[in-house]
Amino acid sequence: MMMHNPPHPGEVIKELCLEPLGISVTEAAEGLGVSRKTLSSIINGRAGVSPEMAVRLSIAFETSAESWLNQQSQYDLWQAEQNRASLQVRKLSAA
Repeated sequence: MMMHNPPHPGEVIKELCLEPLGISVTEAAEGLGVSRKTLSSIINGRAGVSPEMAVRLSIAFETSAESWLNQQSQYDLWQAEQNRASLQVRKLSAA
């Protein structure tokens, strides 16, 4: 089944969490208890959402940690699927 290109969770944080609330990256980082650099890396798509960050986001924005991890997983899988043809893998079967 072909998936659409899911957004990086950082885009979701920026567009659906920070911008509507008028919260800066610095304010959000302080509220999440992480460095501005850490949050900025996620928002800019240079880093993914870890399980710990998913819990932090779920507390701060009253969402579920699972939703953040699912978004990250969908993004990662889509990225991996883009390289499917170049993978050097052969089908395995019983001898």
